[in-house]
Amino acid sequence: MNQDISRTFEAVLIRQCAPTLAGMKPGSIFCFRHSSLEVSRRKACQWNEQLASFGLAVQILLERPETGSVIVYVYRPSHLKQLLSGPAHQKFLSEAGYAGTDLDSLLEELAYRLRTQLEFPHEIGIFLGYPLRDVIGFIENHGRNFTCCGFWKSYGDPVEMQSCFDCYRRCVQTYVAMFEQGVPIELLTVPA
Repeated sequence: MNQDISRTFEAVLIRQCAPTLAGMKPGSIFCFRHSSLEVSRRKACQWNEQLASFGLAVQILLERPETGSVIVYVYRPSHLKQLLSGPAHQKFLSEAGYAGTDLDSLLEELAYRLRTQLEFPHEIGIFLGYPLRDVIGFIENHGRNFTCCGFWKSYGDPVEMQSCFDCYRRCVQTYVAMFEQGVPIELLTVPA
């Protein structure tokens, strides 16, 4: 079955993960749907191997056999470990019920929550590099009362965050345009 080129694994990877590939964010997620979960697994494995030398990991956090979709997490382990080892992030994760402190156990817990909870675990924002104040603000305000909205809902300085969102938007536009002109993903990926 031939998929529309705009929905290939690679096209979705570029569109949803450009700031992570560029080294601007520690992680990104995207949903990918294919008629075969095995194809999605192979693609994730292939890109995990191809991007490992750049300091990135690609992992399926959730499979939904009933829809044929997967949630794929693309991240920079070294950047993420450093971020999540900070005392404020450790305290937040502990209070959210995460027992482990090493990256593997934290990701296992996140994947478990994605599989078993009815609601999307909002703490996922810190795994994506969202500011802790925004993750806490979103949870405490139930997604309301934000100061600005872009790649996520922010509860901080709207001018500062709009500048950040503009940077991410430019990155996505540039990466998508280059990818569509035939530039390989590996050449668009900034090494760690």
